[in-house]
Amino acid sequence: MSLEAGLQRLWYGPRWLSLPFWPLGWLYRAVVAARRALYRSRLLPIKRIQIPVVVVGNLTVGGTGKTPVAAWLARQLGLRGHKVGVVLRGYGGRVVGQPRVVTPSSDPTEVGDEAVLHALRGPCVVVVGADRVAAARRAAEAGAEIVVCDDGLQHLRLARDFEIAVVDAARGLGNGQLLPAGPLREPPGRLERVDAVVLTERRGPAVRSVEPRRPYVATAQLRLGEAVNIVSGEHRTLDSFRRAPLHAVAGIGNPGAFFDGLRAAGLDIVAHPLADHAALDVATLPFPVATTVLMTEKDAVKCRSFAGPAWWFVELEVGFERAAAQELLALVLERTGLTRAGVHIG
Repeated sequence: MSLEAGLQRLWYGPRWLSLPFWPLGWLYRAVVAARRALYRSRLLPIKRIQIPVVVVGNLTVGGTGKTPVAAWLARQLGLRGHKVGVVLRGYGGRVVGQPRVVTPSSDPTEVGDEAVLHALRGPCVVVVGADRVAAARRAAEAGAEIVVCDDGLQHLRLARDFEIAVVDAARGLGNGQLLPAGPLREPPGRLERVDAVVLTERRGPAVRSVEPRRPYVATAQLRLGEAVNIVSGEHRTLDSFRRAPLHAVAGIGNPGAFFDGLRAAGLDIVAHPLADHAALDVATLPFPVATTVLMTEKDAVKCRSFAGPAWWFVELEVGFERAAAQELLALVLERTGLTRAGVHIG
């Protein structure tokens, strides 16, 4: 069993499995509480930039659909005529020092795969940097009038006007323990202090209730869409891949969700789970380049230079009920002071 598989079994299994790690979890909880108290008392400074900031993050380690939700929000704000800056840490990249503006042609090994993904989806200003305050200021200098932070719920140094916590409705908060005993970066009560919670659902019912008592809660459906050829840009339905066995690659926080979605679509796949943000190297691939391969869009940006002719990424579609989308956007616009006029939900 791999380390990642072992952690998943520990974090999302019965609580008693993690019992030996509870003391470390309590220590982590104490550190988190002390750090938050230092920011609350202003002993550690909180920096506000000149434009509004919305943070889209999560409490758990691993995939919840945070990046698709952040991209959806950036697109909706753009449709309403606002110039959006998307700010990321640049995980998987090597950016150090000054923040860097990301373009669709940027190298994901330098700036991170999620940053290139946002730049490709555009139009928005995408900036990566370890110092999120400096990165947000760089986005403002580049013309952004609102910043959407993809991740950073725990990055308290950057003042924010609105917080969205994204939770996988099927996996919930796991065993409810903090790292390393469980998947949580902060105690479950943190959900009561954010402005909105987005529960992401894939195929199948939610198995854990994580609905907090106070903030607005919306549900978003994450659905696999069409496959797009990495080389040619051709679009095909997933049904058209049912004729033969396929290889599937996912280097995301929850690769099993991607594989389950492909199997639910009736595809016969050989699954190759990778660590989140893992680099793809043509020399070490466990299949020939000429093989038909399906992967996530996040993985596809890392292999554009060497993709085979039958390599495809599968679009991930985010869907809110119209009323929920309108209410969430109205809350964001009200808290950030931006106008509400304009464009329909796209």
